[in-house]
Amino acid sequence: MTTKFDISPEKQASVPRFFYQQLTFTPAEVRDVSLQGKTAIVTGSNTGVGFETSRQLLDLGVSKLILAVRNEDKGKAAMAKLISSTARKDLSEDTIEVWNLDLAIYASVVAFAKRTKSLDRLDIVVLNGGIAPAKRVFNIQTGHDEMIQVNYLSTALLAILILPIIKEKRANQEHPSRITLVSSEPGNIDMLDRMFVSKLLGQFFLTELARIVPVSVAVINAASPGTVHDSDFNREHDKTFSGAIAKKIMRRIGSTSAVGACMITDAAVQHGEETHGQFLSFQKVVPMAPILYTEEGKSISKRLWKETMAEFSFAKVENILQEICEDLATGDIE
Repeated sequence: MTTKFDISPEKQASVPRFFYQQLTFTPAEVRDVSLQGKTAIVTGSNTGVGFETSRQLLDLGVSKLILAVRNEDKGKAAMAKLISSTARKDLSEDTIEVWNLDLAIYASVVAFAKRTKSLDRLDIVVLNGGIAPAKRVFNIQTGHDEMIQVNYLSTALLAILILPIIKEKRANQEHPSRITLVSSEPGNIDMLDRMFVSKLLGQFFLTELARIVPVSVAVINAASPGTVHDSDFNREHDKTFSGAIAKKIMRRIGSTSAVGACMITDAAVQHGEETHGQFLSFQKVVPMAPILYTEEGKSISKRLWKETMAEFSFAKVENILQEICEDLATGDIE
């Protein structure tokens, strides 16, 4: 993991710095990139940042867009909205597809990954799906906190399961695929807040996964959309008294989902292998949470990886990763 930044992890994680950037930074729209002929997947794409990221990928000319959603009816409504709002004239009936993906259920994640084998190529994957329930709920099947299950575990599983498909399709692509995980600024990580803890776990996961997966297969990074005020991501919290107050504050300091999506699109299509295993905030590679750069953090990272691999043993993910490493060693990956 690169540790040479122009700012320390501690300063990057400071709350004043985040609010300063949130209030003063205007992200540059991605304009000089053509995605013609390419295929993209966006999870959690029926609303908010995921929807706007999908819109931006369409505007850049992506030839096939997979909207990965839990509720297919909402996904189809999002597809209709995308079609009616885009300026593109070359959309065909199969440009946009809605695929079911329930991140609360491992079987759904596995089925989704298998379905990607039907694609001719897989250039871009934006792992945006997530939840933020107001009350703590435990997953019926796994027993895990539902937020950790959806935001971390199932997202991590999907990232690994699509790797062999990406490797298989690599021969059809001029450049390596891109996998972008939607994360949060380290200054927002509160160890008492399960949503931000789930994002911290994702940062630990990213650093370990990027050590194993070569950039010749996929450039894997993470990015934050910053704070947005018009997403329904916190819809359950918004119904509470404290949530209603927070919502009013967010309207003053938050960006629109379209602005936040600019930073996700930027991370997914604008940057090269220098972002492999890195985190982008406000369109710049910056340090992740400070704990990742400590000896304690390195120990936690190794332990979390081991426990995560054990959790995914049913999917034989260690074999998947080992095969990718072996292919690299034998030169089968160009």
